[in-house]
Amino acid sequence: MSGFTQHFHTAPDGIRTAFRHYEPDQPSGALPVVCLHGLTRNSKDFEEVAPRIAASGRRVIAVDVRGRGLSDRGTPPESYSPQVYVEDLFGLLDQEGIERFVAVGTSMGGIMTMIAAAMRPDMVAGAVLNDIGPELDPAGLNRIAGYVGRAKGPMDSWQEAAAAVRAVNGEAFPDETGEAFWLAFARRTCREMPDGRVELDYDPAIAAPFREPEGAAPPDMWPLFDALSPVPVLGIRGAISDLLSPEVFQAMGKRHPRFTGVEVPRVGHAPLLTETHARDAIDAFLRDTD
Repeated sequence: MSGFTQHFHTAPDGIRTAFRHYEPDQPSGALPVVCLHGLTRNSKDFEEVAPRIAASGRRVIAVDVRGRGLSDRGTPPESYSPQVYVEDLFGLLDQEGIERFVAVGTSMGGIMTMIAAAMRPDMVAGAVLNDIGPELDPAGLNRIAGYVGRAKGPMDSWQEAAAAVRAVNGEAFPDETGEAFWLAFARRTCREMPDGRVELDYDPAIAAPFREPEGAAPPDMWPLFDALSPVPVLGIRGAISDLLSPEVFQAMGKRHPRFTGVEVPRVGHAPLLTETHARDAIDAFLRDTD
């Protein structure tokens, strides 16, 4: 499968956004795919998904939203917001000459996708919304607010990091009891420091929006979801998700004229998109979307 090259885009405020570029070996001419991660995650979340898509002939961009991964930290806390992230995204895409794309957005990345469609209606040709919708379950929001930005500090080993991420995410993956799964999870969500210790791969200041009255997302996202009405949407829900309720997921399907919904059994927030149900659904969706 295709490897990637590392690139950067600098926003007007001087913050650099990193992104991985996966170039297909045999381009199909199909629209590129842009992968957008969740709140505390980064482009490594798509290290299996992106090469698979690129192998089908599509160019793939996997973004490190500002404050995560290889992107710059130290940005003013008020700029850690989906609106600013989307502005960064537009700058990145303009730099790369991408005028139209298919989005794969996990959680916060799905919110970014909806905002992007509202701001530039002709740019988003289709969307995969991974365990996110226009209403967020308070149970999931409270759980996220309870851990984001609250890490106790650097950890001494990858094994300790694996135990830490399992403590936060274990309920979402109840069938994953092996050490290898959680070590891989830790390597996607953490980074090794020069002294060999390990820390979470994001700026703790990204938690600032949770302390604001409007929280971490726009107060009414149904108009943003409606902005996707002209294009096909694949909704993926973890069957035991605490952020996207079954009722909201069903309402999305009734409201959107070109919506396909798929649930991933025995997985919570958020599916990794490597699960059979998610992988097959994405493959089918991309075959029919351009």
